[in-house]
Amino acid sequence: MEIGLSYTSTLTVDETNTAITLGSGDMPVLATPAMMALMENAAMNAVKECLPEGRTTVGGHIESSHIKPSPIGSTVKATAVLEKIDGRKLYFKISAHQGEALIGEGTHLRFIVDRERFLSKI
Repeated sequence: MEIGLSYTSTLTVDETNTAITLGSGDMPVLATPAMMALMENAAMNAVKECLPEGRTTVGGHIESSHIKPSPIGSTVKATAVLEKIDGRKLYFKISAHQGEALIGEGTHLRFIVDRERFLSKI
């Protein structure tokens, strides 16, 4: 695994991921939790091919702005770039765009875990 790994995840805003549906607001626009989930998905996918069998990553912390609304029908892309590795901690820079417009940005921490061991604790 190396610094600079990146991935971009894409979604189309529809009724299932609006603020109204997710309960985070009362407007028919992309919900902040949906945008942040897309950012997490990009981070997970950026490193998953580099992990040994039986390992995965889980989210530990995410911090992001959401600075521009995205209406139903728009395409949103979230990109995660691995910026730092500290043992099993992976630090990402995350951003989301609708076309050329930045709609959100922040940081995300993921932990490398053993899948079976993690699940056995719940």
